[in-house]
Amino acid sequence: MKNIRIRRISSNVEREPLIRPFGFKGGAMTEIWQTGSCLESDSGIRSIGLCTQNVLWSDARVFSAHSEEKGNALMVQLTERAGQIMQGQTFTSPMELFQEILPEVHDYGKKITRDPNLRKTFVLNAMVGLDIAAWLLYTRENRIRTFDEMIPSPYRKTLAYRHPAVAAIPLMAYHLPLDEIEEAASQGYFFMKIKIGQPGTQEEMLELDKARLTSIHRAIGHIETPFTASGRLPYYFDANGRYEKKNTLLRFLDHAREIGAFDQIALVEEPFPEELEMDVADIPVRLAADESAHTDEDAMKRIEMGYGAIALKAIAKTLSMTLKIARVAFDLDVPCFCADLTVNPILVEWNKNVAARLKPMPGLGDVGLLESNGHQNYLNWNKMMGYHPLGDASWVNPRNGVYTLDEAYYETSGGIFEESAHYEKIFL
Repeated sequence: MKNIRIRRISSNVEREPLIRPFGFKGGAMTEIWQTGSCLESDSGIRSIGLCTQNVLWSDARVFSAHSEEKGNALMVQLTERAGQIMQGQTFTSPMELFQEILPEVHDYGKKITRDPNLRKTFVLNAMVGLDIAAWLLYTRENRIRTFDEMIPSPYRKTLAYRHPAVAAIPLMAYHLPLDEIEEAASQGYFFMKIKIGQPGTQEEMLELDKARLTSIHRAIGHIETPFTASGRLPYYFDANGRYEKKNTLLRFLDHAREIGAFDQIALVEEPFPEELEMDVADIPVRLAADESAHTDEDAMKRIEMGYGAIALKAIAKTLSMTLKIARVAFDLDVPCFCADLTVNPILVEWNKNVAARLKPMPGLGDVGLLESNGHQNYLNWNKMMGYHPLGDASWVNPRNGVYTLDEAYYETSGGIFEESAHYEKIFL
């Protein structure tokens, strides 16, 4: 592979408003910043990588310590500093370049946020666009044309599957109206992600979560699907670390039993605070690690604690780190799926490329899992869809709750190597 020297780096930001406040982790966002990083090599080849910022998800302490705008500005500042460190560097492997600069970027993040315990996920989120741009520069310099060819050989076994379809997982946030949930189910969406861990004390949270589950189960619990062994819709709960004690979660599960929803629980993601390290093997549902699995080492620790699934986020923790996490899970036969960060349409394709190649989740048929909730939350989603270079392709939008993936999809890698006229224009 060629030695690639980064001659120049530039960045830009677009602020996208949301339809309604997006609540989780006891907080709420009103807009999402999209950052772009443009890398140029000594040979004159350019690449543009995109990043969707999410301060609340990546480090709730930073979000709560600042205004929403200031938190986003801090992440932009961190992205710009990471770019300054990359400028002038020579690399042959994007993964090695990323690993080399990560400690310095993390240290800078601690400095500007004034938080010595800054979560590494905040740093990884800030570096997504730069990491993607490095991968794209790598493919163009080495004339690589497909996602499969781009993945380094030690990691290809983890992404060797080829699903004919990927389920589109909608997000049922705290305040999403019940009729919109029913409408999603009627459209064929079958793997429901439901936010739990609502604002308030632990008791208030639990009662709100129980009531929310009851209303949702009454509305859609009877609907059938051909994609599960049971024929019923699976529930995927995301608590974002809001349950402070194991007993509180067990009480929530007891309520699920009482109303007949327990057997439909496929996953409970991040129920406990990250710092609450304890054995969870006795909890009678599959727990998934998401933001607590910052790195491959963290993922290993969570698996040893009894977590039975890993939520991968190439669009939030960088593709470089995601490959390392995925390999740990694959080697230990722990299933993975792809969770969203309410990303833009082009980043959905980066996530979809990973989801399409993961081994099937137990209990499901030959279908991958990909959360994608941008259409539920962005005010200008249809306009953003226009930035997709292959936006009219059959696999861009889900039909009957799934993305259908044909040979054209795999040949084009979802269009991630194509130039977007919109993003090229902002870097002229």
